[in-house]
Amino acid sequence: MTNSDSQRATQQIISIVIPVLNEELQIAATLAGLETVAHGQQAELIVADGGSADRTVELASQLEGIRIVNCSRANRGWQMNEGAAAARGDILLFLHADVILPPDALSSIRQALVDASIAGGCFQIRFPAEATASLRAVAWGINLRTRLFQTATGDQAIFVRRIMFNELGGYETFPLMEDIALFNKLKKRGKVVILNEQVEISPRRWLKFGVWRTVLLMYALRFGYWLGIHPAKLKKLFIDVR
Repeated sequence: MTNSDSQRATQQIISIVIPVLNEELQIAATLAGLETVAHGQQAELIVADGGSADRTVELASQLEGIRIVNCSRANRGWQMNEGAAAARGDILLFLHADVILPPDALSSIRQALVDASIAGGCFQIRFPAEATASLRAVAWGINLRTRLFQTATGDQAIFVRRIMFNELGGYETFPLMEDIALFNKLKKRGKVVILNEQVEISPRRWLKFGVWRTVLLMYALRFGYWLGIHPAKLKKLFIDVR
């Protein structure tokens, strides 16, 4: 990487788009953590609210510099598209409200995208330190699948060049699988990068419904999508804890 490449990478603004719906128990801590990650960086934080009926928007609005986008629909694809439309960054980072970025996340993204052939990418994952052995096994399996097949879900903090995101038409407005669909489109248009750094994801869905039951359901949904079953039909089986 030349000095000029490095300088351009440092100057690129990263817009972090966080789709939310009734996340009052999580949003304040999430945004406070992001302020630390974004400190000293060229970054903006956008909360794309899908019509929360709790204190999510109130709590998010209390933090300085946070932009709130009130979305027309409570659909994650719609929310991320509307958040992206309001963003001013050269790079878009889509982050779920219960996912914690590593401290050097933004620098790692910029460094990866110095390579002009890279369209976007994602992080690997881990659960909190107190996670059970079964959850650690799940994380290991997800990371292995990600590296082998270069696929990603929204929990993995997908990032993409803004110009590429626009060319691809943004996220599909499926009721689910919109993240997998976007990453598949990215792979067809350029290279994707799987960063070594890990985001910390919440175990709440696994803990609520059972680790292995949730794993089986997730793979059943992915297999159904691979077979061509429309996500609207798959949604009837989907466990959503938002």
